Amino acid sequence: MREAAEQDEQAASEGERLKQRRQRRIDANRNAHHTLARMGFLNPLRERLALLADAHEVYDLDETADTYGNGIVEALEEKVAGLLGKEAAAFFPTGTMAQQVALRSWAGRTGSPTVALHALAHPEVHERNAFSQVSGLRPVRLASEPRLPSADEVRDFEEPFGALMLELPLRDAGFVLPTWEELTALVDAAHERDAVVHFDGARLWETTVHFGRPLAEIADLADSVYVSFYKSFDAFGGAALAGPKTLIEEAKAWRHRYGGAVFQQFPTVLSALAGLERDLPRLPEYVTHARVVAAALREGFAAAGVPWARVHPEVPHTFDFQVWLPYGVDELSEAAIRQAEETGISLFGNPWDERGPGLSATEVYVRADALEWTAADVKAAVAEFVSRVTEETGGSAAEGAVST
Repeated sequence: MREAAEQDEQAASEGERLKQRRQRRIDANRNAHHTLARMGFLNPLRERLALLADAHEVYDLDETADTYGNGIVEALEEKVAGLLGKEAAAFFPTGTMAQQVALRSWAGRTGSPTVALHALAHPEVHERNAFSQVSGLRPVRLASEPRLPSADEVRDFEEPFGALMLELPLRDAGFVLPTWEELTALVDAAHERDAVVHFDGARLWETTVHFGRPLAEIADLADSVYVSFYKSFDAFGGAALAGPKTLIEEAKAWRHRYGGAVFQQFPTVLSALAGLERDLPRLPEYVTHARVVAAALREGFAAAGVPWARVHPEVPHTFDFQVWLPYGVDELSEAAIRQAEETGISLFGNPWDERGPGLSATEVYVRADALEWTAADVKAAVAEFVSRVTEETGGSAAEGAVST
């Protein structure tokens, strides 16, 4: 009993330590005068509400507010359908709900509840087995490597499936995308098996530079597409499902059954409309600059004497990517927070996660604030950051590194 109590006390103490670290990290990044990205969802309520200050520019605020999905909600749905080149779209409060509805609707049409996806796909990693526990779907994993499945893996998979779900980009693998040729081959392979293709396109808005194609042409490959509004556009929340009109009509019925027919959603929808207007045209610029930042990070770590450091992908596919370093989470976290607190320069504003003994990774986001950074700025920040890591580890950069 005493041992169990001591373990509970230690766990509570560790939880409080991590909670305090998270708040320090958020505050440090918020107060920094130089950062790669200020994530709006972490801001105080007053600043979040300021997103709607110019809402009159994207929608007539003299119109009656929405009730249960009409009015402004329908206006957003029509806009998204047009952007994605689909017949219709339905607004959902969450992407988790939107994708369950999409895939259970397809299951009724194909006669198969089996959904083929990647082991690192969002529903497999982050949604508590919602597909199987809530919607009666049966996920099967095509691949587990940090890349999208191949056409051969789809074509040769030993079990039948009714739908292929592709997360574009695959976030937990490093926000990676296939080539355009690989993607079209994947879609063709699924259709050869009489399976439908659904894009988990939470961040699909960000893929046009990598694919070299307009958004509607990318979305046209899929039978249905889900997109998010807060990941790329800083909206209050919300998602949309786009596809054939008959599918969307059924999706709206299931949306009601799942509890997604919210009484009024105009604040979230207004923030989505504002985000589309404000940020969608700028996303290619962010992607292009992310490649400048990634190259400078690689060069900076090499110049600072870190013999094992990785930027993944080496050339980012979107404006988000991973950085891997051969140090512990505590040392890297403290160095990143102290750099922001003491210099006003926040190079790594996201948490670090353990990926192996003495090996940690973080996600780097590049948004509008990053456009102020030159490659020289990034390299200087890396040198200063590494000096702080050295202080935390009590040795040189080389001494803490993982050998390859």
